[in-house]
Amino acid sequence: MTTRTTSIGIFGGSFNPIHYGHIELAKQLLVQQQLDEVWFVVSPLNPFKQQADDLLSDKQRWLLTETALATEPRLRACDVEFHLPRPSYMWNTLQHLSQHYPTYRFTLLIGADNWLSFHKWAHWQSILDHYAIAIYPREGYPLQSESLPPGVTLVTTTRYPVSSTLIRSLVKQGASIRGMVPAAIETMVESFYQ
Repeated sequence: MTTRTTSIGIFGGSFNPIHYGHIELAKQLLVQQQLDEVWFVVSPLNPFKQQADDLLSDKQRWLLTETALATEPRLRACDVEFHLPRPSYMWNTLQHLSQHYPTYRFTLLIGADNWLSFHKWAHWQSILDHYAIAIYPREGYPLQSESLPPGVTLVTTTRYPVSSTLIRSLVKQGASIRGMVPAAIETMVESFYQ
């Protein structure tokens, strides 16, 4: 009898903050890529971008992500990059996860914008050689599936009209963000980004 491999999608980002767009996208990718879970890998704070990007601390973004996903049984927050050498490269993250979960199969989930600069990533060829990649569409970054190498899939997902930048801007203006983030984190987001 063969045991089925657990299939995990790796969804990396700053999640500054996490919102319904991220969550709905992950749910679509779960189904389309036949994944068991999607792990939201919260990226560590980049010291060079701290002021410019309004980036909350690692701990705060992790707390928001974990709380937002608490009621989503197949989506989970993952803080692996907080414990790895910095800067955090996705190749190191995937290698680390593969060593710790040798029976799991990992698929990297990235946007079309990231795919177009993928050749600039550290060890990008090794990622291509060892991991499946699923690319979701991003506005203004057209991609043709025929142009993609083996092991790389272009998925069709519904776009959710919200962004972390918009949420941060609305909070600064004192405007409502209801319906953009899970109710469980709404007050926290307002408090953290004011």
